[in-house]
Amino acid sequence: MDKKVEMALRKVQKPARYTGGELNSVIKDKHNVDVRFAFCFPDIYEIGMSHLGGKILYGLLNSIDYVWCERVFAPWFDFEEQMRCNGIHLYGLESGDDISTFDFIGFSLMYEMSYTNVLNMLDLAGIPIRSADRKDLSPIVILGGPCACNPEPLAPFADIVCLGEGEETLCEVIELYRKCKINKLSKTEFLKKAAKINGVYVPSFYDVDYNEDGTVKAVTPNVSEAPAIVRKSVVKDFDKAYFPDKFVVPYIDIVHDRAMLELFRGCIRGCRFCQAGFIYRPIRSRKPETLNRQASLLCKTTGYDEISLSSLSTSDYRYLPELMPELMDWTEKEGVSLSLPSLRVDNFSRSLMEKISSVRKSSLTFAPEAGTQRLRDAINKNVSEDEIFKTCRLAFEGGWTSVKLYFMLGLPTETMKDVEGIAELSQRIVDTYYSMPNRPKGKSVNVSISVATFVPKPFTPFQWEAQDTSEMIIEKQQHLREAIKSKKISLSCHENHTSFLEAVLARGDRRLADVIETAWRSGCHFDSWDEGFDYDKWMDAFKKCGIDPAFYANRKRSFDEVLPWDHIFYGVNKKFLQRENEKAYRNETSFNCREKCGACGASILTGGVCNAAD
Repeated sequence: MDKKVEMALRKVQKPARYTGGELNSVIKDKHNVDVRFAFCFPDIYEIGMSHLGGKILYGLLNSIDYVWCERVFAPWFDFEEQMRCNGIHLYGLESGDDISTFDFIGFSLMYEMSYTNVLNMLDLAGIPIRSADRKDLSPIVILGGPCACNPEPLAPFADIVCLGEGEETLCEVIELYRKCKINKLSKTEFLKKAAKINGVYVPSFYDVDYNEDGTVKAVTPNVSEAPAIVRKSVVKDFDKAYFPDKFVVPYIDIVHDRAMLELFRGCIRGCRFCQAGFIYRPIRSRKPETLNRQASLLCKTTGYDEISLSSLSTSDYRYLPELMPELMDWTEKEGVSLSLPSLRVDNFSRSLMEKISSVRKSSLTFAPEAGTQRLRDAINKNVSEDEIFKTCRLAFEGGWTSVKLYFMLGLPTETMKDVEGIAELSQRIVDTYYSMPNRPKGKSVNVSISVATFVPKPFTPFQWEAQDTSEMIIEKQQHLREAIKSKKISLSCHENHTSFLEAVLARGDRRLADVIETAWRSGCHFDSWDEGFDYDKWMDAFKKCGIDPAFYANRKRSFDEVLPWDHIFYGVNKKFLQRENEKAYRNETSFNCREKCGACGASILTGGVCNAAD
């Protein structure tokens, strides 16, 4: 380890974040590889190390002989101060080398509030933050992850954006780069060739024109190699898709410190507020025998004694009744527990409860999202009150005494009656517990309500909707507090200023790049953390750039408006999303994909096949 780094680490909390050397980390001889890739997660080690997508890509890239992929995380304030004071550049955890010498700097965009961290990490690496200022072939700055579905606010900072699932696209881009590097081609020549790869978006190859009212007029290619519409990439055969046989095991506690399996990708539900439920379509599953084999191998190579069965809605996995006995056949003998972190109210059964009861008995978490049946129908949650109470009753009978419920405020069509419905629903759950003669004796019930502010996101039926203003949200939060009468109900509300900024960035265009840079230069980063977020600095940045953030967050769009991401195709077509939006205003639900195909259009990405019915 570099002596300067070693001395700096003596002055920071949790130095293990920055040392590397963990079990299963990949060490290669840098002289024997052609391409070096810095996989950057723009948040702290504990969060980035919990990211399953990062684990998959880390293993995949390092399985290629000529590639060495290293992990990089955003340094916390204390270590950043030491880095800047002592001239320490951002480095890869595996080698300790400055990432400015690498071929690729890749960022995973998991949430909008990490955007300033991207700029800060580039700066800490000594790399110009704007693509136009990076003239050489290396390093190439590449962005991916769910937020890349609208990459426009970060467009001037990125050389390449990977749209959709990067498992195949990224390997193709790297192979192309390798050839261009050997043949000494320029950065522009490489980017022109890369633009022809499915799922690759090169922002500099597109011009944006605006109308007089500030809306987008058109996004058009400025080179012949760039397609007018860029399609996302998908892994077609998910059962055969790459999955690592080992994870890097951290030295310190991380947010999700356990083995993880991805049962299937996509979601059958179609909740109208949920971006992930649409951008991860079409639905593709892994076979139970594949998952069982992966689980066994992961436990052997990592020593983990807990396996998380992860997907957007784990209990919607068609083969869960087959998978659970296969897993329990060996996990019980070896002392390995199973967790199902994503359960739905409407398919929580007694048998499922019995299978997970050995894992956790303290609390169960469900997400009704809305307090009244009318609003749940409007957002297509497809969960009835009877199902909610039945599920809670089952949980109470099984020994649980604490239930956590997630709701949103500010959903389209919401009224104060719907807000009151959250309190009323919670009270009825409390009453349900005390009405049961066979409830756990000597224990009281606790219903925890967590309330977030609705954020309209691209590629959802609500992408055209206005977000409630901060004043409206504060009023609704206060109304909810006053409506809760029982001490058995606890309420937690998310900070609405961060939700406002998230809405601005989620639906932003390229003009926001100047705002992001201005905010960062004024000291903004780690915006998703209370320690880092400074609302006043952000508002000052908008003012300096002459941009009204309400234009992006609080304005309802018409269906014929050109949206900043309309030149990107993520599988769900605009007409389908419009139909779903209109149904919301009629309080009309849609079938889930397993019951009836909604003709969203995503099946075209896998050749007209969707595994929703499997």
